[in-house]
Amino acid sequence: MADGARTRGRRGGGGAARRAERTSTRIDQARFISRAIPDYESLTEELLGIIEANAEVVLEEIGVSFPENEPALERWRAAGAEVRGDRVHIPKGLARKLCATAPASFTQIARNPERNVEIGGRNLVLAPIYGPPFVRDGEGRRYATIEDFRKFVKLGHMSKWLHHSGGTVCEPTDLPVNKRHYDMLLAHMTLTDKPFMGSVTEPSRARDSVEMCDILFDAGDGRGLDGRTALVSLINVNSPLTFDSIMMGALEVYAEANQACIVSPFIVGGAMAPVSILGTLTQVLAEVMAGVAYSQLVRPGAPVIFGAFVSSIDMNSGAPTFGTPEAAQITYGAGQLARRLGLPYRSAGSFNGSKLPDAQAAYETANSLNAGLLSGVNFMLHSCGWLEGGLVADFEKFVMDADQLGTLHKMAAGVPSDENAQAMDALREVGPGGHFLGCAHTQANYRQAFWKSDLLDYKPFETWFEEGARDTRALAAARVEKLLADYEEPALDPAIRAALLEYVERKKASMSDAFI
Repeated sequence: MADGARTRGRRGGGGAARRAERTSTRIDQARFISRAIPDYESLTEELLGIIEANAEVVLEEIGVSFPENEPALERWRAAGAEVRGDRVHIPKGLARKLCATAPASFTQIARNPERNVEIGGRNLVLAPIYGPPFVRDGEGRRYATIEDFRKFVKLGHMSKWLHHSGGTVCEPTDLPVNKRHYDMLLAHMTLTDKPFMGSVTEPSRARDSVEMCDILFDAGDGRGLDGRTALVSLINVNSPLTFDSIMMGALEVYAEANQACIVSPFIVGGAMAPVSILGTLTQVLAEVMAGVAYSQLVRPGAPVIFGAFVSSIDMNSGAPTFGTPEAAQITYGAGQLARRLGLPYRSAGSFNGSKLPDAQAAYETANSLNAGLLSGVNFMLHSCGWLEGGLVADFEKFVMDADQLGTLHKMAAGVPSDENAQAMDALREVGPGGHFLGCAHTQANYRQAFWKSDLLDYKPFETWFEEGARDTRALAAARVEKLLADYEEPALDPAIRAALLEYVERKKASMSDAFI
């Protein structure tokens, strides 16, 4: 039972929460994507077999490191691995056997049940950018604040095509390091009713995340989450082949509470992984299998996601590059490996290396988003807002990307083949030399026939010029202001809100501020 949750059974808050939901303002929101199109399979069975065999060799002969984490080493010893110092050598077949208890799909609950998401199978869940210390708006690039964070959460709540509120949408550097996670979690819990992510920067902060969810999802009976999965959290591998104690400590907390983790190697090809596609995929698979297997040592059946964050490197400057062919090839291949392991898959996003939301940003972002759709990604973190290699969350690009996510929904739906879609009546009605604008089929279908952008400009030149000749950035800035002006906070049971605030105030008062 979470700290501070035991006395809530007397409040009867569940009924009040349900009444609040029924009276709250409804926003047009798309359900998470269920693909009706095939995945792109780029690797042959022979190549997949080579990668899987080589990954087993890496785990057994080279091993993976769990520094400063004796409990993890003890778990591995008990499971049958050989431990030398802090390096774990995993016998062939052991990691894959342990991975088999992880579920192929799971439900992440939201406080509005209509926003629950199914992660795995043929589904794709879209979440915003994660982790940048800087933001960019009309005034330029600067360090992020908690007000910026809240603004992004509101934009995410208002964005039709986003299914998830994400986690550290930007890093609020104006708050103490050891306390800012409370304010970020509060923003996700109060400013939106979409699902969200937990803190991973220290194991105690992961525990705080679980305890705050126990409060948020209490139905008035004091049982809190009661085994339900309300958090998906990002556990980065310190590539190559190192699992640091901070991230593993957070994973342990979440796995024990049946909360989901993304085990995600942090790959910059040529720096943190080999320059070759097969070499990188071998390392990715070895790292993911070790991390997923460890989560199952903590709690068999704990939900976990096969992650792959992929970029290459500019060999002249050393800077990471995004939207490249090699990144797409690794994304496709990792998707095949994830499906063969029977795990949900996380990769891709609105990746780019541009400093501004310009043509470079658009090209690289489109390349990455489309690769993610075709590779079978189930959870796409960073799907909107990304600039400058992930250092910057940009308000204008957030809404540009969020608008374009609608195209993924349309593409994933595939091509209908029913009688209406065949349009034979339209072809018969119009015949040679006519046009289809006024025919019955067009009149019956035009409203939903084509995906429509809520941002881009398709007006004639004269109209566009008279309206100020606005480029896409200007249109996006206006869109940001409109979404924020239209935003209304979703209703939350006052007793739950009060319990969350009391928890945060008590926790903050128990420690001094720390800024490092």
